[in-house]
Amino acid sequence: MAGKDELALVTCTAPVNIAVIKYWGKRDEKLILPINDSVSVTLSSEQMHAKTTVTASPDFDEDKIWLNRELQAESSRFSNCLAQVRSKAKLLENAKVSPTWKVRICSENNFPTAAGLASSAAGYACLVTALCKLYGISGDISSLARQGSGSACRSVFGGFVQWQMGCRDDGEDSLAIQLHPASHWPQLRVIICVANDCRKKTPSSVGMKTSVETSPLLKYRAEHLVPQRTKQMIDAIQERDFSKFAELTMKDSNQLHAVCLDTYPPCVYMNQTSHQVSSLIHQINNKSGGFVAAYTFDAGPNACVFLMEKDVGRVVGLLRHFFSDTEEFVRGEKSEETRPTATDDELSGLSVEKIPGGLKYLILTRPGEGPAYLGEEEHLLDDAGQPKFLNDLNN
Repeated sequence: MAGKDELALVTCTAPVNIAVIKYWGKRDEKLILPINDSVSVTLSSEQMHAKTTVTASPDFDEDKIWLNRELQAESSRFSNCLAQVRSKAKLLENAKVSPTWKVRICSENNFPTAAGLASSAAGYACLVTALCKLYGISGDISSLARQGSGSACRSVFGGFVQWQMGCRDDGEDSLAIQLHPASHWPQLRVIICVANDCRKKTPSSVGMKTSVETSPLLKYRAEHLVPQRTKQMIDAIQERDFSKFAELTMKDSNQLHAVCLDTYPPCVYMNQTSHQVSSLIHQINNKSGGFVAAYTFDAGPNACVFLMEKDVGRVVGLLRHFFSDTEEFVRGEKSEETRPTATDDELSGLSVEKIPGGLKYLILTRPGEGPAYLGEEEHLLDDAGQPKFLNDLNN
């Protein structure tokens, strides 16, 4: 165990994951147990990640957490997640630091928070990964990440991941497992289409709870459709069958938002640009006579488009033509396939409403690995457990 004068600091990053078979609805709100399995793709941390530093000391008089440079009020989700990690640490014979000590946590995202871009998944996966390293907890940690945000359990793994809903009342069998590493499908690329990077009006947790209470479509989906779709999606990923993967991804996204509209009062997450982006993807596929791209939308207006590397330039050019009003439109990974605009041949026959500025920017990325530990030069807290940004502000 670290001594009183030794402040142990742990810093790590954790990635975003995008569900292709959606998680929507809990059978247990307290334990965050889902009503169906879900399948996701973990995205590269190079473009989108949460970064967190944690430490603990007997000299701290209270737990403190800073998120994106703001001191946070204590929340039930954070408190529950921290309590679960501490409970597991108390079972260790020799925890690296005492689970009775108060903690300091500093976290930041390099992408918008609470805008439908899976920030809570990355954030809680990062928090739990760092805390478990601090205490010396090993083994499966996906169930601990789940205590903060359900989808966070999928972000503790890279590549292609399944969250198994489980059936036990105590939730011990509700775990995430890695289906394949990111290297399984090296040609797969992802375009995040950011239509809105502001905080969404209806948080996912609120929308899910209302759907469970009021939507008969949700119950039918969970019991009769998702089990078969999950198996089909796992097979499509195993076989690297993009046509099957694309069709299932879009159908499941559409059904999620049908459930949101079936909810009373309805939860409306997509906007005019969202619908035009999905229309464009369908028209590209129809014109090509096969699946070139597939969209999916979480609880927000921002599309996540899956496609093969060879088709990046064409799709980016069309998205730029219909929805951009800025030169700095493409962020993230550099690709030789990107180009300034769409060609006349690519535009021919398309009927899409042009909405300049409808998309603020694109993030080009790919499947990536799970959480990673960083060196001491990357710590967000100083040797006294204070956020480094406070020192920068005072200098």
